[in-house]
Amino acid sequence: MIGYCLRQYKAEDDAEMVKLFQETVHSVNAKDYTKEQQDVWAPKEIELKTWCKAFKESYTVIAESEGKMVGFANLDGNYFDRLFVHKDFQRLGIGAMLAEDIESQAVKKELTYIDVQASITAKPFFERCGYKVIKKQRFKRNNIFMENFVMKKSLRKC
Repeated sequence: MIGYCLRQYKAEDDAEMVKLFQETVHSVNAKDYTKEQQDVWAPKEIELKTWCKAFKESYTVIAESEGKMVGFANLDGNYFDRLFVHKDFQRLGIGAMLAEDIESQAVKKELTYIDVQASITAKPFFERCGYKVIKKQRFKRNNIFMENFVMKKSLRKC
């Protein structure tokens, strides 16, 4: 059985993260988004410095298996900004492991909730993790309409 571990983000992860992101959107999300939507969401050319700036300024965690990056997640304030799992490592618990780590970090920061904008593809995953849909939204990016869901999870203990 292959094991997975989590580690903190390093600046040298940027190129591999972009590649994982692009491949995931263009394969895993292809069932829910058109080619044009995938292309505006994860274009072929991404400026590394700009795209990865948020990772350097917030909490970012990397999932690895045998030295290979298989996923990553990011928490920026109360916002669960990104969660992507490599296209060949779907449904192996990596997303849940990353989400648990992000939520644990949020609790350490004494946050009372986390917001996420989940894709159509990711919505069922986040629902299983206890997130509730606040609203469905439709927006335009580079003249292409996209849809996702604003979701929220309370971290407050009753």
